[in-house]
Amino acid sequence: MCPSNIKFYTPASCDTIVATGSSTRDGVMLFGKNSDREPNEAHQIVLVPAQHYPKGSIVKCTYIDIPRVEHTYALLLAKPFWIWGAEMGVNEKGVAIGNEAVFTKIAYEKKPGLIGMDFLRLALERAATASEAVALIIHLLEQYGQGGKCGFEHKLYYHNSFLIADPGDAWVLETAGKMWAAKQIFGVYSISNGITIEKEWDKASSDLVDYAIAKKWCKSAADFNFAKCYSDYLYTTFSDSRNRRARTMQMLSRQSGDISVNTMMSILRDHGETAPYSPDRGLFGANVCMHAGFGPVRVSQTTGSLVCHLHPVHPTFFVTGTAAPCTSIFKPIWIDSTQPATTLPNQGRYDGTSLFWRHERLHRHILYNYSANIHEIDEERDHLEREFIQHALDMAADTQEKRDKFSDASFAKAASLEDKWSKKISAQGIKRQKFLQKCAWRQFNKKAQMPE
Repeated sequence: MCPSNIKFYTPASCDTIVATGSSTRDGVMLFGKNSDREPNEAHQIVLVPAQHYPKGSIVKCTYIDIPRVEHTYALLLAKPFWIWGAEMGVNEKGVAIGNEAVFTKIAYEKKPGLIGMDFLRLALERAATASEAVALIIHLLEQYGQGGKCGFEHKLYYHNSFLIADPGDAWVLETAGKMWAAKQIFGVYSISNGITIEKEWDKASSDLVDYAIAKKWCKSAADFNFAKCYSDYLYTTFSDSRNRRARTMQMLSRQSGDISVNTMMSILRDHGETAPYSPDRGLFGANVCMHAGFGPVRVSQTTGSLVCHLHPVHPTFFVTGTAAPCTSIFKPIWIDSTQPATTLPNQGRYDGTSLFWRHERLHRHILYNYSANIHEIDEERDHLEREFIQHALDMAADTQEKRDKFSDASFAKAASLEDKWSKKISAQGIKRQKFLQKCAWRQFNKKAQMPE
């Protein structure tokens, strides 16, 4: 008999990383993110064309309607299927944004409003540079605030931080209610589920420090530290954000000057220094490449990943569209690509025609005996991915027709390989899985109506 998951719910993790041109191998800005959500919260890759709208038009966000601008840029979004906004994305101008849940001492607004993913999509629709995106999110935040349920099946509320980059500039913007601070980035940077800005920023809300003093979170302006004053201790601790951020910053800093697209993918697949890694080890803690387990803490996992090569003229993007980057293949795509039909699951239960759910057959089989099964795929995965990266970057300046053909072929080739892996691993049967891990996934699979 499996025990029931505890009602108290803590999200596990998200990680967003950036390497400015001064720290990359080819001098091109690189951006990457893992989107960590509930295991059955299907992930979508959505291509949205540039559009013109008549004056007075309204845009329907996840919960509320706001005035629409007359022109919106073309977008590539990586998002939970049920949310209007996105956890990560990039626009035709090369502006890339990733958002993170942060947990603060300011009460969360539970009434419907704009959520972090909405701010992200609105900024991508309207901003031509990273600095414009920062200003736009701040404007929307101060005008509408942030509020509404952010969880799929769980009643989860949080505030947001954003990592924002374009081909020549990068910023971190962190919020607590309507309070905020922003800092320009040089070199490398990462954010997780915690406020990272402490005593230094380039701009901030006018009452950021005074509010903390009034609340007695610090004694004076000299004593003020944004992260320490505003962070909620319990949720920030359970998210393990400090350890994960320390890990991503360590990996970025070690390779500064030689960071490549492959480097970014490798970081997003990281499980820490403990070897061999097993996702059923322990009930607490989180890794950059996150796998769900038994509640109440480890009940989120990486459901999709994105890496952006932000060349100023010919940017190229790589998406998994699937959960757990360690079990996934990054595929090349461009904003002017044709929408791959399989990247649009529309529900939180199994659908064998969608990219996300087809991959889940493989992913969940691997979890039954992770340390053995991952070695059945990692060599082929890396080989095919290197091939995709090399060809995609080489042909970034080619015609839309040639790039589209290559992207379609890459998605098809990756799907075929994953189907082969899935059949091979499932034929080996379930070899071992710890009791609580088995219970957790039995519940996830039942809710998703996964076939045996």
